[in-house]
Amino acid sequence: MTGRAAAFVHVDPERCCCSGMCVLTAPEVFDQSGEDGSVRLRRPEPPEHLLPAVRRAADLCPSRAITLVTPGP
Repeated sequence: MTGRAAAFVHVDPERCCCSGMCVLTAPEVFDQSGEDGSVRLRRPEPPEHLLPAVRRAADLCPSRAITLVTPGP
């Protein structure tokens, strides 16, 4: 094991349309601002067991404000 994260999550609060699908899909990784409802990232390097939920949240995001980056070999 290299100690590196399996993936990195990037969110763009400026692009977020505040639908909340990310929080409903992966609450361990995403949160919403209490001020404007935009996405907030709780875990930028989620453990591998949360990656399916993060991928689903990215797919469901209507504004495409979530990017999941997986490192190469």
